[in-house]
Amino acid sequence: MPKMDVQESQLVAFTIISYSGMARALVHEAMEAMWKGEFQLADEKLNEADEQLVQAHKAQTDLLHAFANGTEIEIQIIMVHAQDHLMTTMTLKEVAQEMKMLCKGLEKAGVLPLEEE
Repeated sequence: MPKMDVQESQLVAFTIISYSGMARALVHEAMEAMWKGEFQLADEKLNEADEQLVQAHKAQTDLLHAFANGTEIEIQIIMVHAQDHLMTTMTLKEVAQEMKMLCKGLEKAGVLPLEEE
């Protein structure tokens, strides 16, 4: 049975962390734009976040395919952290989509945009 070496496994983990970290930052930028009533900018940021998440998910999927094809993969704490990072970012993006609807409702009610303090 082939075995993935530790450096390759760590590279996959850091790839997932890097892409999901960028996506997370973009989601936060989108949420900030939402509170300002800048929904087009928010959509652009969420689309950019999607592109980053696709890359992170591709790295994860490639790893799963290798495992499914019989490659032995030693799981280290950095891989657990990478998976956690990806899943929480994906969840945060889903919450941001819901928040966008809420902010649009607040805008219609005259509450948004919020003024900067």
